Amino acid sequence: MKNENGNGGFFKSSFLYVIIFLAVIAGIYSFMGGSNTKTKTLSQSEFVQALSDKEIDSFSMQPGQDVYNVTGTYKQSKKEKQNGNNSGLNALISQQSTTTKFQTSVLENDSSVKNVTDLAKKTKTEMTTKPAASSGFWLNLVISVVPMLLILGIAYMMMSQSGKGGQGGMMGQFGKSKAKPSNPEDNKTRFENVAGADEEKEELVEVVEFLKSPKRFTEMGARIPKGVLLEGPPGTGKTMLAKAVAGEASVPFFSMSGSDFVEMFVGVGASRVRDLFEQAKKTAPAIIFIDEIDAVGRRRGSGVGGGNDEREQTLNQILIEMDGFDNSEGVIVLASTNRSDVLDPALLRSGRFDRKIMVGAPDVKGREAILKVHAKNKPLAPSVDLKAIAHQTPGYVGADLENLLNEAALLAARRNKKEIDTADLDEAEDRIFQGPAKANKTMSELERKTTAFHEAGHALVGLVKSDASVVRKVTIVPRGRIGGYALMTPKTDRYNIRFSEAKERLAGLMGGRAAEMTTFNEASSGASNDFQQATNLARQMVTAYGMSDKLGMVQLEGNASVGYDEAGGAKSYSDETAATIDSEVRRLTQEAFDEAKKILTEHKDKLEQIANALLEVESLDEKQIKDIYETGTFTKKGEEDDGDAKSYDETKAALNHKEDEVEDAEAKGEDPKEAEDADKAEAETPDDAPADDDSKS
Repeated sequence: MKNENGNGGFFKSSFLYVIIFLAVIAGIYSFMGGSNTKTKTLSQSEFVQALSDKEIDSFSMQPGQDVYNVTGTYKQSKKEKQNGNNSGLNALISQQSTTTKFQTSVLENDSSVKNVTDLAKKTKTEMTTKPAASSGFWLNLVISVVPMLLILGIAYMMMSQSGKGGQGGMMGQFGKSKAKPSNPEDNKTRFENVAGADEEKEELVEVVEFLKSPKRFTEMGARIPKGVLLEGPPGTGKTMLAKAVAGEASVPFFSMSGSDFVEMFVGVGASRVRDLFEQAKKTAPAIIFIDEIDAVGRRRGSGVGGGNDEREQTLNQILIEMDGFDNSEGVIVLASTNRSDVLDPALLRSGRFDRKIMVGAPDVKGREAILKVHAKNKPLAPSVDLKAIAHQTPGYVGADLENLLNEAALLAARRNKKEIDTADLDEAEDRIFQGPAKANKTMSELERKTTAFHEAGHALVGLVKSDASVVRKVTIVPRGRIGGYALMTPKTDRYNIRFSEAKERLAGLMGGRAAEMTTFNEASSGASNDFQQATNLARQMVTAYGMSDKLGMVQLEGNASVGYDEAGGAKSYSDETAATIDSEVRRLTQEAFDEAKKILTEHKDKLEQIANALLEVESLDEKQIKDIYETGTFTKKGEEDDGDAKSYDETKAALNHKEDEVEDAEAKGEDPKEAEDADKAEAETPDDAPADDDSKS
């Protein structure tokens, strides 16, 4: 019968071997040390008599405790006397035993020592002296046995570490998996917590049902996918989907990153894979989740170490473990990656990762659902429209939307607000998009005017060429490295881009430089970022989208499954083709600039109106820009009290002041809330009084 606890069985057998080894050593020591010849014990008078009779060949004296210990040998062997207690074999041995050694003790006084010395000289018996013993019997035993025990202990530790594939001991910990199963009761994540991924959840429902009731599927002859690969951009909720599957099925959840398998020691990754799958099998049904599997699952043959590369050994072990699954084991592997194109084909074949689920960026309905989930624990003002925010954030993933609401909550807290309003969300969106506003950044009047016309050019071209995009906002407030920006988003979520839409986008990007040339007849460096985006878009149109008549419908760049040589910088086309690509990119950007300049020349009055409005209020939203374009006027937003964020010291002082007011009100027996409302009414009265309007400068 196989011992389930391998380490315990090994410990017992090793301990038995150690006991047997020590017993053998002790037997040999006792046999060699004194089994053949015995030492006869004499009294002092018997020793003196034997010395006088010249029966002693030699002896030695050694100081002891108050006596001299004497040991020596006879000239002729002496028979041992039989003891009365001996019987049987011991009696036979005692009768036949002889000895040539003796031992005795002599009193430690001058007369006794002198008597023995004189007799030794008289009988010409060899006499030697020894120094006092530095240790006793037990110390000698320790000195002789302890080194042996240390050697045996080290040998035992080495053997115990080598047992069970190196899992025991400190060194064996390197081969253990770092993943610990999460308690199903502690996993509170459910499908309802994952918004904006309805299709993905439908694909994973079968996995949950199989983990809950596998017999229903196996009786029909169905085979549940052994592995499910979640592919998508970062922040789309792949890890949360995996946790939701484990939470819905109420099974243990093993989570590891792909980089956790590989260490500096060779073979550690493969050992950790074995340990991870063994743990999951013991707790089946269970889910194994490998995050960023491309860290170990890249296509083999590309590593520096060739076939012996540590990463490739880890991948080979994953392939073996997944291929060795049985349907009855109830272990399903979930993995996530945003680079499925670089994964090894053996990992993606049927029987391993059978099902591949694309977890992409959510659409407008998905973004609204995600915002509602993350807004549950945040006090939103009634004016906040999550649907409008969802329309303003195309391309945002779940992590971006959560960060948007979190930034808005932080801003509201810094401004001592009780609710998160639209202004907080608008500022949070700008912070995420371009960074915090540079309120103290000094700009000359000419530079400020140039920036206003530049951004007005983007906005006006976007308004005229509005078939695909909508101008959401334009501002000249400096943020990060830019002096302002115009936010244009698609009218609807787009998964493909048409040629006309791409040309519209290029014209919008060129609107800033066109406005500078139309108004000042001089270029500035503010269009550098516009050129970067326009060049990238034009190059994709030529090399990836097949939108160039000269190059034809070929894909020269941008292939998702590009080879490693191309990814390293090598080109897959000739120098002549490269020159044609550069020529076509310049043609598209020049045509876009000409189109933008034509629009701005025809609507020069609208350009000036938008730029002047920006110089006045610095930021315009979608409605204000549309009003200026249609009517030439716009409605200013009302100023919000206490809009500036306070410093740490100011906020702390204000908080302490409020706490002091509450304590004073409680001491007077007043209601703290009524006192606070009265203070607010008193503070707001001067602002509302007509007399104060005249006194303001």
